[in-house]
Amino acid sequence: MTGRTDPGRTDPRPDDDEGGRVNPVIQEITDRLIERSRASRTAYLARIDAEAEEARRRGPARSSLGCANLAHGFAAAPGADKLDLRASVKPGVAIVSSYNDMLSAHQPYETYPAILKAAVRTAGGVAQFAGGVPAMCDGITQGRPGMELSLYSREVIAMATAIALSHDMFDASLMLGVCDKIVPGLLIGALHFGHLPAVFVPAGPMGSGLPNKVKARTRQLFAEGKVGKDELLDAEARSYHSPGTCTFYGTANSNQVMIEVMGLHLPGATFVNPRTELRQALTEAAGRRAVALTAHGAEYTPVGRVVDEKAIVNACVALLATGGSTNHTMHLVAIAAAAGIELLWDDLAALSKAVPLLTRMYPNGQADVNHFQAAGGMQVLIGELLDAGLLHRDVLTIAGRGLDHYRSAPALKDGELVWEERTEGSADPDVLRPVGDAFSPDGGIHMLDGNLGRAVSKVSAVRPEHLVVEAPAKVFDDQLDLLRAFEAGELDGQDFVAVIRYQGPSANGMPELHKLTPPLAVLLDRGQRVAIVTDGRMSGASGKVPAAIHLSPEAAHGGPIALVRDGDPIRLDSAAGTLELLVPAEELAARTPQGAPLSDAQWVGTGRELFAAFRRTAGPAERGAGIFALNGRAESLADGAGAAGSTAAAGDAR
Repeated sequence: MTGRTDPGRTDPRPDDDEGGRVNPVIQEITDRLIERSRASRTAYLARIDAEAEEARRRGPARSSLGCANLAHGFAAAPGADKLDLRASVKPGVAIVSSYNDMLSAHQPYETYPAILKAAVRTAGGVAQFAGGVPAMCDGITQGRPGMELSLYSREVIAMATAIALSHDMFDASLMLGVCDKIVPGLLIGALHFGHLPAVFVPAGPMGSGLPNKVKARTRQLFAEGKVGKDELLDAEARSYHSPGTCTFYGTANSNQVMIEVMGLHLPGATFVNPRTELRQALTEAAGRRAVALTAHGAEYTPVGRVVDEKAIVNACVALLATGGSTNHTMHLVAIAAAAGIELLWDDLAALSKAVPLLTRMYPNGQADVNHFQAAGGMQVLIGELLDAGLLHRDVLTIAGRGLDHYRSAPALKDGELVWEERTEGSADPDVLRPVGDAFSPDGGIHMLDGNLGRAVSKVSAVRPEHLVVEAPAKVFDDQLDLLRAFEAGELDGQDFVAVIRYQGPSANGMPELHKLTPPLAVLLDRGQRVAIVTDGRMSGASGKVPAAIHLSPEAAHGGPIALVRDGDPIRLDSAAGTLELLVPAEELAARTPQGAPLSDAQWVGTGRELFAAFRRTAGPAERGAGIFALNGRAESLADGAGAAGSTAAAGDAR
């Protein structure tokens, strides 16, 4: 793509997928995924292909609308756009945005609609702002009741995206989102309109602020009572200081890495800072590209064809190679399901053994995403993984056929946006390394199995001596109880495994429990051996405390975690991938569950009561923790929904 201004005009390198260069483990898992998903994926493709054929036949989508329908669709449009919309000749492009000015990551989107409309117009299309989707911040709601709506918001975002696209006015979409549940929700919604092209438009990270190590240390000092709230707030404000995504490598930035590797961003667009000339040029290019990809041009690229089994495997590989957020062990399952693909935790577990860890970004190191970008960023990462056969090269992307397009980085030359292939390697081996000199031979996320169920463990930030913890359980049914115990000194001077239960999708929406990291990190630094076992989430910011999270089945579904008693020995071995309650099987069989989720009557406030139906229908974590069926298959992904409903009903009876 050297020197090219249009990412769709360069032929990729020859396809090596059929030439034996793809790692055999990667190929085996992909083949298994294809076979497992054959029926549902075939049904999904048949539906979107029929819609695609209809789109080609009829011209712009709005041409099929009746006069009254169409008049409503262009009534508020400005003069030139109104004429274009009325003529039903130019392709229509939907803008779906998560803009709000409360959240730094989404504030830059305020100006994007006007930029994108102008760019679409110059490319021969007409764009309309089709709808907004909610964007809540786990950072703001951490430890608060609002956090219990966070995971559910992914489904709301998907449905809001569907509403935005449901007017039959559009031939392509521009998706504006960055963080946590927002990008997965947008993509799930877009995949239910899989015949439409979808171009994802990032906003980029804020500049580097207070070093993450200093911020984390200040949090621990506050937890110990050694600094006050003013000092803590000052540290946080120096970390999160301007428009743009938070710079640590959590769920938001993991989103962006995966979306680029899946071929839904323009090459190199992911980590360009807001309010720069290059960011503006990339946003304009995204608008033009959306027009080029419609069914009425020469490069028709429906999103349902971009997100195939190879793209899903590529996203998994990128997540593992970068030590990304554990939240994506659920989001990737849900995204794949929206495309008729049945991804399992078994696939991620097998991939993790074959994919080396190539980056060190906080909380897995001290660098942030700006340092990663300066070291070579996505272009070096993708190039390394491609050359090692760890990514599928032969995939469809919005830049054209072949992932080699994504070796090229954008730049401005004499005011013109061009892409040039990056041939040099990492500029900073402390942040980004080649496959042959990886930080670790396997991925940063491990899957755990044992008599407590299945769980996820992020090991990339955990010291080797903490990968195995065997200690008595301390059981809590609410994270606030653990915090109170810490403040009272009840956890001092002892080894333990903190069991925090009734935190799963059906219990209370599976909130982040990241607020527990600072106090437990304090105990870890004092020499105590501590760990966490929970059916809740800890996300990409889980840090150095060993943890088994997303435990499935959850306590609200009668999972074995509900049988744990204070003092029970638990062995968490993240290296071996095991999680065991060291209690004789006959004793466990004689136990009855303790504790219970809040009833609907108790689970109120902060709007939570509006989401009671989600509690009853949410599937288990290992099936994506969602409420939607596997696209192309009749039965629901929510395998535990019946149990969830029974539990909630029992709670109401109490």
